[in-house]
Amino acid sequence: MADARKPRTPRQKYGEELKIRRVAADMTQEALSEGVVCSPTLISHFEAGRRLPSPDDAKRLDLALGTDGFFARWLKDLDSQYADHFAVVAELERQATEIRQYGASLVPGLLQTEAYARAVFRAHSPNHTGKDLDESVVIRMGRAQLLEGPSSPVAWTLLDEAALRRRIGGRHVMAEQLNKVAAMTEAGRLRLHVLPFAAGEHALLEGMLYLMNFEDAAPVAYVEGLHTGHLMDDPALVGNCQAAYDLALGDALSLKESLALIRAVAEEHENGQQ
Repeated sequence: MADARKPRTPRQKYGEELKIRRVAADMTQEALSEGVVCSPTLISHFEAGRRLPSPDDAKRLDLALGTDGFFARWLKDLDSQYADHFAVVAELERQATEIRQYGASLVPGLLQTEAYARAVFRAHSPNHTGKDLDESVVIRMGRAQLLEGPSSPVAWTLLDEAALRRRIGGRHVMAEQLNKVAAMTEAGRLRLHVLPFAAGEHALLEGMLYLMNFEDAAPVAYVEGLHTGHLMDDPALVGNCQAAYDLALGDALSLKESLALIRAVAEEHENGQQ
């Protein structure tokens, strides 16, 4: 039976080790902050795994604690490819045994095709360079490998019909994207349900939701907005998110009906009927 421990990410382990070394050196957070030339609050964030030090801060941590470059070297392994608000989520999803995701207006990142992802990145980065765009797409495609291996988590996906019909990247891109989701479902790599417009109001109207369960740790929930995200591990909040997902799932089409709708909408996009 799973216990109630929270899943520990690499950055949390980094912070825990930092605290152990600080206590062993008989230093308070205030004293360490003076050596690092930062606030005690920032040291607290480092130790809790909420923030990672900059490379210069890591070097100063090593100097203050006499750890001979230990934290600077470890930091290089933790340098995330993702935005700060998503970095911990990206670490946790690799530990998850079950993922449940809801896409309100977009197909979730784990399921995106290269062309669809490129169109999404291009839309919210109007001053992008070709190199930056390529790097973003490569990172997203790499993350999608999570669902490819034999030990992949059980993946549930709930899509609003709006995510099927909003034409991202053009009709051919949308057709390819929806056919990919359908193929993953038919191959047994995805448990798919669609919330049709006909369902009207539902429990997840306010936006995207990402739920993760773990073998030996408590579940977490993640919600995201424009350039921000919030990871929840409070049992009451996570329970409320799980209940909302279940309520919305009850209003969704069956797997068979969802698959038929996605194939039909993909054909409409391909034929220019949308």
